[in-house]
Amino acid sequence: MEKFDCDYLIVGSGFGGSVSACRLTEKGYDVVVLEQGRRWTPDNLPKTNWKFWDYLWKPSLRLRGFLNLALFRHVLILHGNAVGGGSITYAQTLLVPPDSVWNEGDWADLDDWNKVMPQHYTTAKRMLGVTENQRPSAADWKLKDMAKAGGIEDSFYLTDVGVFFGDEGDAPGTEYPDPYFGGEGPARNSCNSCGGCMVGCRYNAKNTLDKNYLYLAEKRGAQVHAETKVVDIRPLGGAADGAQGYEVVSEPTWGRGPKRTWRARNVILAASSLGTQNLLFRLKEKGSLPRISDDLGKRVRTNAESILGMRYPGSKQDLSTGIAIGSGIYINEHTHIEAVRYPRGSNLMSGLSTVLTGGRPGMTRPLAWLGALGKLLVTRPITGMRSLLPRHFANETVLFLVMQTIDGHLDFRMTRPWYWPFMRKMASHGDRIPTFIPEANAFAKMAAKATGGVALSSMSEILFNVPMTAHCMGGCGMADTPEKGVIDRKNRVFNYENLYVIDGSTISANLGVNPSLTITALAERAMSFIPDRDNNTRELPEATAQAVANS
Repeated sequence: MEKFDCDYLIVGSGFGGSVSACRLTEKGYDVVVLEQGRRWTPDNLPKTNWKFWDYLWKPSLRLRGFLNLALFRHVLILHGNAVGGGSITYAQTLLVPPDSVWNEGDWADLDDWNKVMPQHYTTAKRMLGVTENQRPSAADWKLKDMAKAGGIEDSFYLTDVGVFFGDEGDAPGTEYPDPYFGGEGPARNSCNSCGGCMVGCRYNAKNTLDKNYLYLAEKRGAQVHAETKVVDIRPLGGAADGAQGYEVVSEPTWGRGPKRTWRARNVILAASSLGTQNLLFRLKEKGSLPRISDDLGKRVRTNAESILGMRYPGSKQDLSTGIAIGSGIYINEHTHIEAVRYPRGSNLMSGLSTVLTGGRPGMTRPLAWLGALGKLLVTRPITGMRSLLPRHFANETVLFLVMQTIDGHLDFRMTRPWYWPFMRKMASHGDRIPTFIPEANAFAKMAAKATGGVALSSMSEILFNVPMTAHCMGGCGMADTPEKGVIDRKNRVFNYENLYVIDGSTISANLGVNPSLTITALAERAMSFIPDRDNNTRELPEATAQAVANS
């Protein structure tokens, strides 16, 4: 008989990991969560993203923040690392995708999705405190003006978000006892519209996972170990399929201190699409988990995404106030645009933007960019120069997050980079996905003319011929056989027992909306298949039990 450290060991504490930890502790299991990122509090969150060493994540460069920028041949991916995963840096926009997404990809016939998923979306919304934006501000009204100019004003809406706004009439920042879980959750403060959601909310208003799912999990006994990186997972007891559990080896993220070995009956991989793929590739290659399906890394999606913007140099309106994503529009049935902002002073990301550029993707695009830049500087010299400088970028700019439901994907695999053939790393392969979205560029060009702004493109699409996305999904597809996917309909890894994947890597379609709510709902569904320990749920405090029952 093996002595186990826990019933379930969870790798990662984002939406999949935190939901799993919460529900498994409810069911009476002993849970350990290993998270390579830091635990963030109002005391250590950066005030602006100019404090890049506490904002950007790149361990090899000793950057210990929570936002990673990963450049591949086909795409530039932004994703989070922290206790609470991407919820620390995401814009807390929580939308349900169109029903059509369940009819696409290999998961289409695995469940009656349109019948099953609404209940899980309802639970996810209640746990994440979803409500309509109650702090619309200048950037949102700018987007509405643009929509009106384009004849699509009727599509304008205020976003559903995970933010605590408090009671109408109370001053922003007012403290309230737990408003969500009958007193079992933490006290909260109402939103003060600072716009700082994506730099980390320092005012206790954003419904990050460490204030709901993960908070309740820890309260019920889950152990969360921050700054701890998993480097190996091997089946125990000579059972190659993991039927006798797993040995998990971790080490400090920053390379200081000894490795630690954990023994777990079950393991859940919830390290984000990129993180889980990378870990499984390495475990497959080194022989720790050699039976992982060869479908690993296939059909990785970017939400068919593009990031544009509109800058108003010298604007008297402060476009940085409000919440990070406060509103959206639909420019056609496939294409969705959201208004995004950073807080005043957070101008670091201005380096990823430049003048709107058309042309064709490829080697001639930089020439088109130089032409667009030259035209701007000749026709609007002062405005053009101001639009290129980082100063005041946050309070003069509305960023556009553009997403489409149109399908398209790329593949990842492990290769030796030409510049350093002594190592293997994950790289993108396959046909290129669209570098930019022509109809979104056309809208930005029209909106700039109508509102007097300077339209912006992403620098990555011009210099590297790659789009930028904050929503990497897929790579561990759900299917009915290991020839077509990595996991089955219940999130169990093919060819192994007691091993699961529950995160964004399981999504099999471009959602056309921010994926966090869908990842949460899918995690709720996955947890519904796991029975209570000994068929007897551990007794919960009455108020918590009632809140869970209501959700």
